[in-house]
Amino acid sequence: MKILMLSSTFPYPPTRGGTQVRTFNLLKFLSQKHSIILLTQRSPDVNDLEVDSLRSFVEELAIFPPPQKPNKGTLAKLRRLSNFLIEGISPSVISRYSPEIQKWVDEFVAADKCEAITCEHSVNEIYVRHQWQEKVKTLVNVHSSVYGTCRQQLETGVAEKPFRDRIYLPLLWRYEKRYCSKFSSIVATTEEDRKQLQAFNPNRKIYVIPNGVDLTLFPYRSADPGGKQLVFVGAMDYLSNIDASRFLSLEIFPKLQERYPDATLTLIGARPVQKVQELLTCPGVRVTGHVSSIAEYLHQATVCVIPMRTGFGIKNKTLEAMAAGTPVVASNRGLEGLAVDGASTPLRALRANYVEEYIEAIGRLFEDRQLRQMLSENGRSLIETEYTWEIQGQRYEQVLLGY
Repeated sequence: MKILMLSSTFPYPPTRGGTQVRTFNLLKFLSQKHSIILLTQRSPDVNDLEVDSLRSFVEELAIFPPPQKPNKGTLAKLRRLSNFLIEGISPSVISRYSPEIQKWVDEFVAADKCEAITCEHSVNEIYVRHQWQEKVKTLVNVHSSVYGTCRQQLETGVAEKPFRDRIYLPLLWRYEKRYCSKFSSIVATTEEDRKQLQAFNPNRKIYVIPNGVDLTLFPYRSADPGGKQLVFVGAMDYLSNIDASRFLSLEIFPKLQERYPDATLTLIGARPVQKVQELLTCPGVRVTGHVSSIAEYLHQATVCVIPMRTGFGIKNKTLEAMAAGTPVVASNRGLEGLAVDGASTPLRALRANYVEEYIEAIGRLFEDRQLRQMLSENGRSLIETEYTWEIQGQRYEQVLLGY
């Protein structure tokens, strides 16, 4: 099958973020049996070696320059809102739109050069025309519902611009409902997201294909390091991770230190913004920025804490910690889509949502080596049996082939 994959995010190397990880690994699997034409935009931090490496996985690589940054100022913001009201397309999508890409895709489809089109992240939906369903398979791979994410950030009080987002919320509902109708197949990463998208499309089958882990990048730890070292992992310029970092460092960790004065916390992730860098002033907290191997830090950690309060979708950080064998304490949001506890489920992680629950769960793991080993083994087993990219790639291929 000839597959045109649309990804405005350059999906290499696959260690840069969740979008890159998912897109690259699905592309890598499909390229073993199918001809892949990848259309993407090159960001300034992408070098020629990375371009050449990505090119080796595809039949054709069409690269376009990144979009210009949107204008700032009140007038520009009002214009974006006006366009959203009139045209019904999210400003975050318009800001990445390229007329040159649209022309290329239109001509490519008109020439019957592909049998399927996938939008790797919903931001790419703008390039797909409704009528194409009649001639090619069209699939949107929704990494997370934009409406659901906006609503959740408002409900939890972490929205950066709550006034704007309250105006946007009903518009995002209309936008997501409209774009989903264009596709012959819709893929979500979790059951919660599937339910949200199903509300827009009651009669449409929506497939759930979670994220996976590359087990060569996240091998199982050789030993339990013991100690009292905590880690949190995530891109440190992403709103949900910024919120989680601050919640962990400012509210959970100080109270944990009252019980365990020798505890340490390492925040691991590229592009730490000022709100994250400020946490360096907290006793016992370290901010690394980009690291060459996340797995090495996970192997050295006693516990990986994932105190997410916002953000839909299955979390790569949770899967990767489990793959590495690091015991996990996480919120309901951090464990979304995963069976980790319950009467008939092996205990694979400890669940916490409030400060005292985190302190209790982390304390249990600090003091109980056998419990750490149980979570380590059970977590790794779950990844090996259900969350490798080989398994997710097979599911993705089946949707494209109509199985």
